[in-house]
Amino acid sequence: MVSPDGAHHAPYARVKQYLKDGLAAGRWPAGALMPSEAELVAAFGVSRMTVGRALRELQAEGLVQRTQGVGTFAAPLHKVSSNLTLRDLHDEIRERGHHHHAVVHLQQAEPAPAALAQQLGVAEGAAVFHTLIVHFENGVPLQCEDRYVNPACAPGYLAADFTRTTPTQLLFETTALWRAQYSIEAARPTAQEARLLGVAESEPCLVVVRRTFTRQAPITIARLVHPGQRYALHGEFQP
Repeated sequence: MVSPDGAHHAPYARVKQYLKDGLAAGRWPAGALMPSEAELVAAFGVSRMTVGRALRELQAEGLVQRTQGVGTFAAPLHKVSSNLTLRDLHDEIRERGHHHHAVVHLQQAEPAPAALAQQLGVAEGAAVFHTLIVHFENGVPLQCEDRYVNPACAPGYLAADFTRTTPTQLLFETTALWRAQYSIEAARPTAQEARLLGVAESEPCLVVVRRTFTRQAPITIARLVHPGQRYALHGEFQP
């Protein structure tokens, strides 16, 4: 049953927000058929064009899948994940026909200081999981990955062998990713990062800071540092 509200928003935005809220609340699980365009038109008293815009934007965000003549479906979580996260570095390297290996420098539980605790949604001093891993392409260090994980979201994280899988792949497979935030900037590495990557502390690096979330809680925050001369960030957009 469709129950529109939020009349102070633009018509298409009201429709879109209603559907997003329903997806976030689990009203339509992955693969479920969602309200039809005709149902939404009738419920919100808007045009089919308005409903179409809302659905197109949700589809562009990876939240729904539309099949001509059939309907709109809640996107599988793996589809949402692939749209909201940067790609796993291992997959990028493999697709170039190169060899990936990882060296794990740190893999342990630590008490969370106040700032980190706030970012991961845990109490100050609570245990969080911390890994520090350097990823190599054909023997050359390509990424320093400094990651903290909320144990409530991935209790088996510290038991993983990160020389055989990556944290990205493990979290992709074991958590219900709902959304992601990330920032990208050119910056100098820390002294530790420069040493691990085999670069000068003055060398520009591509630094990605990424947080991911389930519907209920933060999953992880990661700082991914790449030597600027060895790495380029690629993407594709298709309307």
